[in-house]
Amino acid sequence: MLMKEYRICMPLTVDEYKIGQLYMISKHSSEQSGGGEGVEVVRNEPCTDPKHGAGQITEKRIYLNSKLPTWIRKFVPMAFYITETAWNFYPYTITEYTCSFLPRFHVRIETSFENDNGCSENVFDDELTPKDSVCFLDILSDPIPDKHYKKAEDLSNWVSQKTCRGPLVDGWRNTTKPIMCSYKRVSCSFEVYGFQGRTEDFIHRNIRDILLVGHRQAVAWIDEWHGMTLEQVREYERKQQEETNSKLNSDITCTDSAPPKRPSLTRSISVTDESSLKKMGVNTVDIEASPSCPSSLKSPVRLNSTPE
Repeated sequence: MLMKEYRICMPLTVDEYKIGQLYMISKHSSEQSGGGEGVEVVRNEPCTDPKHGAGQITEKRIYLNSKLPTWIRKFVPMAFYITETAWNFYPYTITEYTCSFLPRFHVRIETSFENDNGCSENVFDDELTPKDSVCFLDILSDPIPDKHYKKAEDLSNWVSQKTCRGPLVDGWRNTTKPIMCSYKRVSCSFEVYGFQGRTEDFIHRNIRDILLVGHRQAVAWIDEWHGMTLEQVREYERKQQEETNSKLNSDITCTDSAPPKRPSLTRSISVTDESSLKKMGVNTVDIEASPSCPSSLKSPVRLNSTPE
């Protein structure tokens, strides 16, 4: 099992991000859905916990076959999805990822949101995370994949009209007010001999990218969600989930009903001599002797096979 603690700061307060997080996740999920891949919301309902009190549980199916590296796609089905189950007891959350096809795959993300710049130690009140396992992610300067870059979400150019915040500059974590930090303790395991190390590294690389992109977007979109009530953002979340589910299910239905892109190819070989036919299991004596045998079989025999 590979464990890391990520710390991602934002120029927000913890109270503000309670709305911003819900808005960002809903909009981001919608943007990432299409072409038969994306996020399907299975359930989203209130829950309670003896320790953490009232919260919300969400279960999603994330379809992402084409986003997997080739060496993983070789042993997973085409209709491949990961189940995400999240318990939101804000400002504390737990998210787990599992896959019924890969029972030894498991990812757990434990999150605590604090009004500081990432300086707190042991926010989870148990074992102190080793220093070499703590990773600070900078939403201003850390690189993200080119496919996720948008100029409007570049925080070096961002200015909020509603809050008069921005742009961010070098050293902003030590000078910007307000500021908060998402502390995320991520544990992942894939206990399959020969694949464990590189699969767990692959998971952490992708989680890093997702965390950077998501927190950048939460800040860049602040003028879209700032001032919304919890009821308003829940209604926005519900509408986005309905649209995303409809789009995803429609894409999957179209894919399933579409005709094959090209017909199956066959190849044939022509065999005329008796010894070759016998090697292939064809009884030439019976062919010649049978009075009911069509005359076409007495000519050279053509055998078809599918491509290897």
